[in-house]
Amino acid sequence: MKAHAAAAGLALIIVFFLAPAWGQGWAPTKNVEFIVGAGAGGGNDRTARAIQRIIQERKLVPATIVIMNKPGAGGGIGQNYLNQRAGDAHYLMITNPALITNYLTGLSALNHTDVTPVAQLYTEYVMLVVKADSPTRTGRDVIERLRKDPGALSIAVAPGAGAGTHIGAALVVKAAGIDPKALRIIPYATAGEALAALMGGHVDLMPSTALNVLPHLKAGRVRVLGVAAPRRLGGDYAGTPTWREQGADTVFGNWRGVVAARGIRNEQVAYWDETFRKLNDSEEWKAEVKSSGGESVYMGSRDTRKFLAQEFETLRRVLLDLGLGK
Repeated sequence: MKAHAAAAGLALIIVFFLAPAWGQGWAPTKNVEFIVGAGAGGGNDRTARAIQRIIQERKLVPATIVIMNKPGAGGGIGQNYLNQRAGDAHYLMITNPALITNYLTGLSALNHTDVTPVAQLYTEYVMLVVKADSPTRTGRDVIERLRKDPGALSIAVAPGAGAGTHIGAALVVKAAGIDPKALRIIPYATAGEALAALMGGHVDLMPSTALNVLPHLKAGRVRVLGVAAPRRLGGDYAGTPTWREQGADTVFGNWRGVVAARGIRNEQVAYWDETFRKLNDSEEWKAEVKSSGGESVYMGSRDTRKFLAQEFETLRRVLLDLGLGK
């Protein structure tokens, strides 16, 4: 009996001293890499650098955050890089619809099921832009002209056919009763290249997110004809009508989220889940989202997993309409 009592006492002592260590859970023990599947300066890159700055200023993680730009294949190179770090929670990636569309268009063999969902952060509604001196004055002008001839206007999309901007334009014309497969789409590798083509007069239209065109809008070099948002945006875009106001009932956003490598442990998912909840609650992040022309759509890991499954079906249907899906 005494032996049993002594053993029980020893077990309680061990539990007492180990409990604090167990309760602390996992935390990064080396540099954390934020992977951006594009070059510096784009929307995903800006998002990653804002996250890096706020997390480090607020000391939300006990490690240095390093941005790793892996441009190419519409984000596919970045996805492959993340996939090679299976089981390591020190690797995160900024995502947008390309996480899904790359798979659906055959650009990548990797799908949203090959990563660990962490968070959905915000969405940037897709807008249609023309050069300031364009004879096309309104969104209704675009719709009427494309109804007569769907190939009458050239449309620059990036990064490539099937990208979020392409989908945003396709949904507008489909809602207006126009066949999106008949559009004259000119694909570019980056938004910067597409914008340069627009400014140079090489294309007529460019679907884009707000922040990419804001400097040119302020300088009077472009006009925004419509935005695929549920309501008018504020700030510099307060005067831009929605597509719903112009006869095309559609809403589409180029969302931004965060995923981790596949195969990480539950406590690691929980750690990043909590970190991004704190980020989302910070005033600095709220200001960042507002300045981007975006709208917060925050979801934690579990809801992000559900969202990606739903988005897969939505994007699959759209890409089939475009003749690009599988």
